[in-house]
Amino acid sequence: MFGSFASVSAQAQDTQNTKQNATAQAAESATFNVNGKCGMCKKRIEKAALGLEGVQSAVWDVESTALSVKYDPAKVSEADIQKQVASVGHDTAQVKATDEAYDSLPGCCQYERK
Repeated sequence: MFGSFASVSAQAQDTQNTKQNATAQAAESATFNVNGKCGMCKKRIEKAALGLEGVQSAVWDVESTALSVKYDPAKVSEADIQKQVASVGHDTAQVKATDEAYDSLPGCCQYERK
């Protein structure tokens, strides 16, 4: 009886490991510049990216202005992430925020636009 329990438990663990490996293999990484200036920008940028289904991690560096994301390309694209970040007022490497979104940023978060 104990042997069959151990066998079922091992099979369940193998199934879980297979699912985790498939998820890890499906993830893609990207890094791109996002304009911003401060810790408030960091929170806003990361929250916007993480708000999309399929984005697993998002880290924005204040000094380099680089946003590093890990995402599932079956659910979301890098272009979708850049559009989402721009929608909260931050220009990205490919997508410029609308003037309305930029103007809604707090004064300390308004960066020099190109």
